[in-house]
Amino acid sequence: MLELTQDQAAALVAHAREAFPNECCGLLAGWQGRVKRIFRGTNVDRSPYTYLMDPKEQLAAFKDMEAAGLDLLAIYHSHTHTAAYPSKTDVAKAYYPDAIYVIISLMDQQPAIKGYRIMDGRIADEKVVVR
Repeated sequence: MLELTQDQAAALVAHAREAFPNECCGLLAGWQGRVKRIFRGTNVDRSPYTYLMDPKEQLAAFKDMEAAGLDLLAIYHSHTHTAAYPSKTDVAKAYYPDAIYVIISLMDQQPAIKGYRIMDGRIADEKVVVR
C-alpha cells in the first residue's frame, strides 16, 4: 500500500497538468508506504506516450533519499489520454521491481491516481490511499 496526503496527491495531479500534453515523471520517497517527499523529474523524452526521468535529476534524488534515510517507494508518471493502467511500454521499462508504479490519468475530468507492482511482465494492483 502507498499512502499520500491530499496535498501530495494534488501535487502529482498539478505536475501532470503542467507537463501536459507530455507525460510527467518523478519519484516518491518515504518509509513504510508513507510518502514523505516527492521528487519531480523532467521527462527528457518530451512525449505524450513515454517518459524518461532526466538521469542527473534521478541520481540527485537517490542521493537525497540516501542522505535523508528515505526509501524509494514509487515511480510516478502521467497518462495524458489513457486510463491509469500500465501500457506495454510501461511494463517493458519497469526496471525497479520493488517500487510501486503510480500512474496519474488525465483522461477524465477528475484525474485518477492508481498504483501497480510490475514484475517479470506481470501487473498487480497496488492500493493507493489518499488521506
